[in-house]
Amino acid sequence: MNIFPKSYYTFKIIGEETETLERLKRRTELSESLTSKITDKSFRGIIKDNSFRIISSEIGKGAFCVLTGEIVNKDGQVEVEINKAFRILLSILLCFPFIGFITLFFSNKQEFSIISILAVILQLLMIRYVFIELAFRRFSKSSLTKLSDVLDIDYIEKN
Repeated sequence: MNIFPKSYYTFKIIGEETETLERLKRRTELSESLTSKITDKSFRGIIKDNSFRIISSEIGKGAFCVLTGEIVNKDGQVEVEINKAFRILLSILLCFPFIGFITLFFSNKQEFSIISILAVILQLLMIRYVFIELAFRRFSKSSLTKLSDVLDIDYIEKN
């Protein structure tokens, strides 16, 4: 089981590879750090040769997903994953049910029961499969839509 979701996509561009990469370079603010910043460009990140590692430039939610990919001829592939900074924050959030469980175990041994273990497991599942998964799906979809507009993608397919 992966704690943090990833998605892999393949796509086909309409125009030429060099033309498409130039358009992506024009619409991307070059930056080594993948953090949100107010800009008039669509993306922030790194573009080298025919590969890229970018985030959406939307403040607040754009940096949640990192798009890493490459374009070879008219075919491309992209991997969508949660940004490292958000993975750290979400890992801390996933630790809270364990901290509560340990606190309950050592503070009130009379009130400790098997239901406490079930509550911790349910909390972990809710955080992972509801909170993290829904946020990832929503933000990755908006980032992929923006990437599709910039690159003039003919079709995109999930692997």
